[in-house]
Amino acid sequence: MAHGDCTEVSALCPVSATVLGYYPNLGSGIFFAILFGILTVGSLVLGIWKKTYTYAIGLSIGLLLEMLGYIGRIQLNSNPWNSGAFQLQICAIILAPTFICVSIYLTLKHVAINLNSSVSRIKPRWYPIIFLPADLSCLIVQAIGGGIAAAGGDTNPKLTQSGNRAIIAGVALQVVVLIAFGVLSTDYYVRVRKYMTLPEAQNTDGWRLWHDSNFKKFRYAMSTAYIVILIRCIYRIAEMAGGWGNKIMQDQPSFLVLDSTLIFVATFLLVFFHPGIYFPHMRRDRQKSMRPTEEIKMENGLSSTEGIKVAA
Repeated sequence: MAHGDCTEVSALCPVSATVLGYYPNLGSGIFFAILFGILTVGSLVLGIWKKTYTYAIGLSIGLLLEMLGYIGRIQLNSNPWNSGAFQLQICAIILAPTFICVSIYLTLKHVAINLNSSVSRIKPRWYPIIFLPADLSCLIVQAIGGGIAAAGGDTNPKLTQSGNRAIIAGVALQVVVLIAFGVLSTDYYVRVRKYMTLPEAQNTDGWRLWHDSNFKKFRYAMSTAYIVILIRCIYRIAEMAGGWGNKIMQDQPSFLVLDSTLIFVATFLLVFFHPGIYFPHMRRDRQKSMRPTEEIKMENGLSSTEGIKVAA
């Protein structure tokens, strides 16, 4: 009997012959499905309440996909040959971080605007213009790869392998985009930190925000979430590089640590340290009223003396 004809575990269709090669742990599946479900509700409620709609949309979609992925793993516990459940978990869990990254990419624009936009190497409004389409391209490539791999299944190895390569390309592109974002974020942090030590920065709106305890917690939370998602994406490249059913893919403990736990840590930080509470300048109803003088000068074609001194 060909494994492509398998629909449930039997003597001719052992669990070791499945792509995962194991029964996904039921307890962990239920645990993470519930956690991501709770975080999805929390993200939506906070996003609507605090009027951070775009931030909430990306994060909530990512969390919803994570929850659905673990529902797929719950179904695989009773039948590892369930092709529909496998496709659900592999596609949902692979694509979810791409949406979650949207929320992280949005924060840099608002941070730069409210601290001092003039020390940024590019205008803050360009951050989402650059990174959101780049993130979308990662999503499209991964989605195409997932669709091709699902179509190939166990009956068309060549098609499945082509899908796998597309997924790897999409995840690798996501890593490149994340690294580029990290470089620009770090560069801005170094420059604005230098600016905050200048006498003319004292008691400005940006200076007060920089020293605000809630904002410090927010930026530390965003930085940690970024780092763990980057580690998760690097792990995914290694996991997919060996093809379907490789040793890394069939190692459940590494998946639970380097994917499940890392994504939970990132999303927990993004929800718990929500910008609507810890960085209210991102709230839609406050963005215009809280616009700093530096941003207005930039929009009028003027540059602040602070920015000139730091950039020199």
